[in-house]
Amino acid sequence: MISNMLQKEKTKMQTSETLIVSIILALSGGFQDAYTYNIRDEVFSNAQTGNVVLMSQHLMMGKWRTALSYLLPIIAFALGVLVAEQIQSRYKSAKRIHWRQIVVLFEVVILFSVGFMPSKWNMIATMLVSFTCSMQVQSFRKVRGYGYASTMCIGNLRSGTESLSVYIRSRSKEALRKTMYYYGIIFVFAIGAGLGGILTIHLGFKAIWISCLLLIVSCILMIREKL
Repeated sequence: MISNMLQKEKTKMQTSETLIVSIILALSGGFQDAYTYNIRDEVFSNAQTGNVVLMSQHLMMGKWRTALSYLLPIIAFALGVLVAEQIQSRYKSAKRIHWRQIVVLFEVVILFSVGFMPSKWNMIATMLVSFTCSMQVQSFRKVRGYGYASTMCIGNLRSGTESLSVYIRSRSKEALRKTMYYYGIIFVFAIGAGLGGILTIHLGFKAIWISCLLLIVSCILMIREKL
């Protein structure tokens, strides 16, 4: 009976919550942030807190146009959350395809189009990347049952350090495992950001297609779960 319960518990975990998918998404998230910052006018696609700070700073200096360049990605990020939630609500019970697969495929199409956009469209490109980032962070919120974010670090850093504190106090193996997951995701995100910065220098605007490939791999893994 106990073994049956354990087996049921294992089957409850969807592929979207596995470590491998979370690693791929974190790589993509870091890559996207580095991409927009390095080649799309130094505006973050994921780090909206940074955008709020820079927007407010430029507003106070009377630089309205520059402030707008930080405000629009923030709005796009909010819209992405809204769209992802609507997709989940509409397709949550779909049998042939999981709603998260729809989100990922939507991301791929948008990011692929961004690769064709010249520098004069930097604002639109950054808004689109911000839009896809928010769809991802809204749709993929767990790794091995732990809540996390695949496109930013501050929440993961807080949760990981909290778990580390619990481990130091209680020597709980579960707390240590949780700590390693969170710090691991941060490390992978950093690798993605580093690769994004380097590859953007060499590949230019089309570097974002690397992120498309990563997302396609994650989608394939989720499709295999349905087969």
